[in-house]
Amino acid sequence: MPLGDDIDALARSAAHGDRAALDALLVAVRPDVLRLCARFLPNREDAEEACQDTLLAVANGITRFEGRSSFRTWLHRLAANRARSTYRALRRRWLLETGGVPLPDRADPRRTSVVAGTRLDLLDALDSVRPDLAEVVTLRDVLGLSYHEIAALLDAPEGTVKSRLHLARQLVRQRLGDDRN
Repeated sequence: MPLGDDIDALARSAAHGDRAALDALLVAVRPDVLRLCARFLPNREDAEEACQDTLLAVANGITRFEGRSSFRTWLHRLAANRARSTYRALRRRWLLETGGVPLPDRADPRRTSVVAGTRLDLLDALDSVRPDLAEVVTLRDVLGLSYHEIAALLDAPEGTVKSRLHLARQLVRQRLGDDRN
């Protein structure tokens, strides 16, 4: 189901405490949330974990949805943040379970698809920049939100969004370039 006017109406009703609207909203957005999380995380199980975290965040935070941006934009931000958090948690778990042996510098192409390896490189690069920069590059370049949508979501002028995006892209490119040398 594409996110549209019906979803925005459900979100407004849920934000005002309508439990039935919240239940309907969560069912309606789940496929889109899973698709968004899968853009980040190469394994379906990891994407499903991030999807569940996102839906829980929607349920717990819907009363804070103010409508400054569309619900879709707010949802994309939550999904991106939850997917990145899931990745960081998986990386920490790996370090604990392997006794501190770091993750391989590059994905093993025999065990990981090229797309998955690229996603992991991108997540590592995003993790290496300030959170406000990682968020803006994620919203624009991974999720495809417009400058206007990002500005409304972050409550920042479009010029600020563009300058953060420019800096973030430089830093991410630098990090990705360093990893490939």
